[in-house]
Amino acid sequence: MAAKKTTAKKKTSNKRLFRVGQNVVYPAHGVGIVQSIDQEVIAGFDIEVYTVHFEQDKMTLRVPTVKAATSGMRALSNELILKDSFTTLKGRARIKRTMWSRRAQEYEAKINSGDLILVSEVVRDLHRTDAQPEQSYSERQLYERAIDRMVREVAAIRKSSRDAALEDVLDTLAKARSRQAAKAAKDAEAANKDDEAAA
Repeated sequence: MAAKKTTAKKKTSNKRLFRVGQNVVYPAHGVGIVQSIDQEVIAGFDIEVYTVHFEQDKMTLRVPTVKAATSGMRALSNELILKDSFTTLKGRARIKRTMWSRRAQEYEAKINSGDLILVSEVVRDLHRTDAQPEQSYSERQLYERAIDRMVREVAAIRKSSRDAALEDVLDTLAKARSRQAAKAAKDAEAANKDDEAAA
């Protein structure tokens, strides 16, 4: 009997995707840390759970270890995905010409996907420079949630402070926007010259 018990225990530990002290991303809440792996009795069943703490929300979540993967909980993104997310920030904002309520739902879905690239798309699309019109209240809220999610994961991957990660994200956005503005001005100037030459 004793031998059987140990193999059963080994089996459950083999299924564990995360370890205590590891930073993880949970789609609806962003970056958290696995504080412990506990046994809990839920509806009469003995269930092993990850106890994940989210410092920013002052919240603790218990995720059954067997359901961690299907819940969307994942390890931090790797360096390649991190690089891609910054490349995404440098791109041109893609604003669909649909009603705001529809776009807001799409942005919300991207933020809650837990996918760093999709979150960086929301940051890129909703970012405003000083020269651009002011954001509406709901736009601002979505932008702040997206940038907070992105910055926390960037900081956790780089083991840097949240402020340093935020500065890097904002700096990348500012440089990309000024490059785009300079290119637009150059294109407009070239188009004017062509018009003058045609006239």
